[in-house]
Amino acid sequence: MRSGPTGGRADGMLSVLLDIAPDPELDPEALERLARHLRAEIAELDVESVRPRLGGTAPAGAKGTDAVTLGAVVVALSASGGVFTALVETLRDWLGRSSARHRVSLTIDGDTIELERATTAERRDLIDAYIRRHTGG
Repeated sequence: MRSGPTGGRADGMLSVLLDIAPDPELDPEALERLARHLRAEIAELDVESVRPRLGGTAPAGAKGTDAVTLGAVVVALSASGGVFTALVETLRDWLGRSSARHRVSLTIDGDTIELERATTAERRDLIDAYIRRHTGG
Protein backbone atom coordinates (compact mmCIF):
# COMPACT_ATOMS: atom_id res chain seq x y z
CA MET A 1 0.00 0.00 0.00
CA ARG A 2 1.32 3.43 -0.88
CA SER A 3 1.38 6.16 1.75
CA GLY A 4 -0.71 9.15 0.80
CA PRO A 5 -1.89 12.44 2.26
CA THR A 6 -4.57 10.74 4.33
CA GLY A 7 -2.32 8.20 5.96
CA GLY A 8 -1.17 4.71 5.22
CA ARG A 9 1.67 2.26 5.49
CA ALA A 10 4.66 2.03 3.19
CA ASP A 11 7.99 0.36 3.95
CA GLY A 12 7.08 -0.16 7.61
CA MET A 13 6.18 3.50 7.96
CA LEU A 14 2.86 4.93 9.07
CA SER A 15 1.66 8.27 7.74
CA VAL A 16 -0.80 10.02 10.03
CA LEU A 17 -2.71 13.12 8.99
CA LEU A 18 -3.38 15.41 11.94
CA ASP A 19 -6.00 18.06 11.38
CA ILE A 20 -5.76 20.42 14.29
CA ALA A 21 -8.41 23.10 14.54
CA PRO A 22 -7.59 25.56 17.31
CA ASP A 23 -10.19 27.39 19.32
CA PRO A 24 -11.57 30.03 16.94
CA GLU A 25 -11.41 32.64 19.68
CA LEU A 26 -7.58 32.53 19.84
CA ASP A 27 -5.77 35.63 18.69
CA PRO A 28 -3.10 35.23 15.95
CA GLU A 29 -0.17 35.48 18.38
CA ALA A 30 -1.60 32.77 20.64
CA LEU A 31 -2.26 30.61 17.58
CA GLU A 32 1.33 31.00 16.44
CA ARG A 33 2.67 30.02 19.90
CA LEU A 34 0.28 27.06 20.03
CA ALA A 35 1.44 25.84 16.61
CA ARG A 36 5.11 26.00 17.53
CA HIS A 37 4.61 24.31 20.88
CA LEU A 38 2.56 21.39 19.55
CA ARG A 39 4.87 20.82 16.59
CA ALA A 40 7.86 20.81 18.97
CA GLU A 41 6.13 18.27 21.23
CA ILE A 42 5.46 15.98 18.27
CA ALA A 43 9.01 16.41 16.92
CA GLU A 44 10.41 15.28 20.32
CA LEU A 45 8.84 11.87 19.71
CA ASP A 46 10.71 9.25 17.70
CA VAL A 47 8.97 10.29 14.46
CA GLU A 48 10.57 10.35 11.02
CA SER A 49 9.07 13.71 10.04
CA VAL A 50 6.47 16.33 10.84
CA ARG A 51 5.50 18.43 7.86
CA PRO A 52 2.64 20.62 6.70
CA ARG A 53 0.11 18.88 4.50
CA LEU A 54 0.44 20.24 0.99
CA GLY A 55 -2.59 22.22 0.00
CA GLY A 56 -3.46 23.12 3.60
CA THR A 57 -4.84 26.57 4.18
CA ALA A 58 -4.32 28.88 7.09
CA PRO A 59 -7.27 29.66 9.36
CA ALA A 60 -8.80 33.12 8.92
CA GLY A 61 -6.65 35.78 10.56
CA ALA A 62 -3.66 33.48 11.04
CA LYS A 63 -0.12 34.53 10.22
CA GLY A 64 2.77 32.59 8.70
CA THR A 65 3.40 28.97 7.91
CA ASP A 66 2.99 27.80 11.49
CA ALA A 67 -0.75 28.32 11.21
CA VAL A 68 -0.78 26.19 8.07
CA THR A 69 1.30 23.57 9.86
CA LEU A 70 -1.14 23.58 12.75
CA GLY A 71 -4.14 23.22 10.46
CA ALA A 72 -2.97 20.06 8.72
CA VAL A 73 0.19 18.16 9.60
CA VAL A 74 1.44 14.84 8.22
CA VAL A 75 3.50 12.83 10.70
CA ALA A 76 5.58 9.94 9.38
CA LEU A 77 6.56 7.34 11.95
CA SER A 78 7.45 3.71 12.34
CA ALA A 79 4.42 1.42 12.21
CA SER A 80 5.90 -0.54 15.11
CA GLY A 81 7.60 0.28 18.37
CA GLY A 82 4.86 2.26 20.10
CA VAL A 83 5.55 5.60 18.41
CA PHE A 84 1.95 5.89 17.21
CA THR A 85 0.69 5.33 20.74
CA ALA A 86 3.12 8.00 22.00
CA LEU A 87 1.83 10.42 19.35
CA VAL A 88 -1.77 9.83 20.38
CA GLU A 89 -0.86 10.22 24.06
CA THR A 90 0.89 13.52 23.27
CA LEU A 91 -2.23 14.80 21.54
CA ARG A 92 -4.43 13.56 24.37
CA ASP A 93 -2.25 15.35 26.93
CA TRP A 94 -2.22 18.50 24.80
CA LEU A 95 -6.02 18.57 24.66
CA GLY A 96 -6.27 17.89 28.38
CA ARG A 97 -3.90 20.72 29.33
CA SER A 98 -5.91 23.37 27.53
CA SER A 99 -9.16 24.96 28.58
CA ALA A 100 -9.64 26.20 25.00
CA ARG A 101 -11.97 24.48 22.54
CA HIS A 102 -9.47 22.76 20.24
CA ARG A 103 -10.33 19.84 17.98
CA VAL A 104 -7.94 17.19 16.71
CA SER A 105 -8.63 14.66 13.96
CA LEU A 106 -6.28 11.77 13.20
CA THR A 107 -6.62 9.97 9.85
CA ILE A 108 -4.93 6.74 8.80
CA ASP A 109 -5.97 4.96 5.61
CA GLY A 110 -9.24 6.92 5.53
CA ASP A 111 -10.08 5.97 9.14
CA THR A 112 -10.60 9.17 11.13
CA ILE A 113 -11.08 9.81 14.80
CA GLU A 114 -12.04 13.28 15.99
CA LEU A 115 -11.31 14.44 19.50
CA GLU A 116 -13.02 17.40 21.12
CA ARG A 117 -15.18 18.23 24.11
CA ALA A 118 -15.28 14.66 25.37
CA THR A 119 -14.81 13.74 28.97
CA THR A 120 -11.42 12.32 29.84
CA ALA A 121 -12.89 8.81 30.13
CA GLU A 122 -14.75 9.08 26.78
CA ARG A 123 -11.65 10.40 25.05
CA ARG A 124 -9.52 7.60 26.56
CA ASP A 125 -11.93 4.88 25.41
CA LEU A 126 -12.17 6.28 21.86
CA ILE A 127 -8.42 6.66 21.57
CA ASP A 128 -7.71 3.22 22.98
CA ALA A 129 -10.04 1.61 20.41
CA TYR A 130 -8.45 3.63 17.59
CA ILE A 131 -4.93 2.65 18.68
CA ARG A 132 -5.93 -1.03 18.80
CA ARG A 133 -7.25 -0.83 15.21
CA HIS A 134 -3.96 0.55 13.93
CA THR A 135 -1.45 -1.36 16.03
CA GLY A 136 -3.10 -4.76 16.13
CA GLY A 137 -3.04 -4.56 19.94
